[in-house]
Amino acid sequence: MAPSPPAPQRGILTIPNLVTLVRLACVPLFCWLLFGQDDRTAAAWLLAGLGCTDWVDGYLARHLNQVSELGKVLDPTADRILLGTVVISLLIEGSVPAVVGWGVLAREVLVSVAVLALAAAGARRIDVQWAGKAGTLSLMVSFPVFMMGTPGPWGRPALVIAWGFAVAGLVLSWYAAFAYVPLARQALADGRAARMAQMKGIQ
Repeated sequence: MAPSPPAPQRGILTIPNLVTLVRLACVPLFCWLLFGQDDRTAAAWLLAGLGCTDWVDGYLARHLNQVSELGKVLDPTADRILLGTVVISLLIEGSVPAVVGWGVLAREVLVSVAVLALAAAGARRIDVQWAGKAGTLSLMVSFPVFMMGTPGPWGRPALVIAWGFAVAGLVLSWYAAFAYVPLARQALADGRAARMAQMKGIQ
């Protein structure tokens, strides 16, 4: 029989959580570079670094045995804040096509509302799915490449590459959103069952 995975820890000061907080702290730095310094190139490179390190906190959590309940909430929350801030900023700045930006924002709003509604209904928390993480990573690759494309230094070839990652990211992200529907139903059922068991234990 295969050994069961280690139970999530309750630690707060873990290396993966620190990495997540550092990535989150880079959000205002990105906005400052883009709008305060009007340095699109520096902002694009920072964004590329944030996109490339999206997997680091999860990798460290698994390999250092520092998976925690806080990390499971903090990581997707940080991703959502980072993605939403970047999309809104680039829509204002004009680097990202409106159809891509609004497609991302619509999905993020839908998922955020669903998460809050499920939490209010007492549903069990749903783990992040691979399609959602892959979609976020693909989008985070596309955004700096959009910024460096026409009229940026990399020209039109960069726009072709950016569109490829953006389309893949949108498809994966929306697929993940619809894939959460049966998971949400099960999470609601599990939450109700846990509450019923708790009430029976109290009686």
